[in-house]
Amino acid sequence: MGVALITPFKEDETIDFTALGKLVDFQLRNGTDYLVVLGTTAETPTLTDTEKKEITHFIVNRVKCKIPVVLGVGGNCTKAIVEQLKNDNFEGIDAILSVTPYYNKPTQEGIYQHYKSISEATKLPIILYNVPGRTGVNMTSATTLRLARDFYNVVAIKEASGNITQMDEIIKSKPTDFMVISGDDGITFPLITLGAVGVISVIGNAFPKEFSKMVRLALNGDFSSALKIHHKFTELIELLFVEGNPAGVKAMLNAMGYIENILRLPLVPTQLTTYEKIRSVLQDLNIKS
Repeated sequence: MGVALITPFKEDETIDFTALGKLVDFQLRNGTDYLVVLGTTAETPTLTDTEKKEITHFIVNRVKCKIPVVLGVGGNCTKAIVEQLKNDNFEGIDAILSVTPYYNKPTQEGIYQHYKSISEATKLPIILYNVPGRTGVNMTSATTLRLARDFYNVVAIKEASGNITQMDEIIKSKPTDFMVISGDDGITFPLITLGAVGVISVIGNAFPKEFSKMVRLALNGDFSSALKIHHKFTELIELLFVEGNPAGVKAMLNAMGYIENILRLPLVPTQLTTYEKIRSVLQDLNIKS
């Protein structure tokens, strides 16, 4: 299980590196297999280039090679991404996660050429990221499979299309060593039963031990035990995304005492009613655990 780390902020909206360090340490102690830095959950579009570099440097130094670090490197200007890959310092980074171009809605051929350019610009392993609900364009199974077959360093896809049929087609027809990773906590269990290898998780920010246990049980074929954990978290997962990500997970981490409940505009905290529902479910989970 990978965890898409949030970016904690202080009341003045500066980065709370003390809280970030504690969150990283929490992940290291509780079974997370790798960290994903500067993904959507990190509110990356609201961070300056300097802040992005500071966060990356901080996390790499905190992790100290104990687990892999995957860095989000994506956008809708292919040339800018290529230049970043060629010029930035990627020391301590084990792979990159690159989202499909957003807003400008490229064709499937445009998506293919975009990732072709990225693949040729770096030797790092590349995890494709398909999330049409955010980007406005779906990368089809045919395009994913074409990329997986054509480029040695395209090693995986984080699939968050919500289309089980599409995901199943990728799993069925992919090269043997190409990995399909769930991009949605709520369907991680069923996707593993189809052949996915895990999840890049949001809820794992708060429950790395429990959610990684569910993933490992499912991967080992103990579907009955994994299903119990899956069902334990379904209500909470739904609440986490009802007002968008990362508003939900930040509300949860705040209720648990880890961070201030601060987001940068245009994102705002959840409504009080949602926050109280999250806190109520957390209390129930603590009682049952």
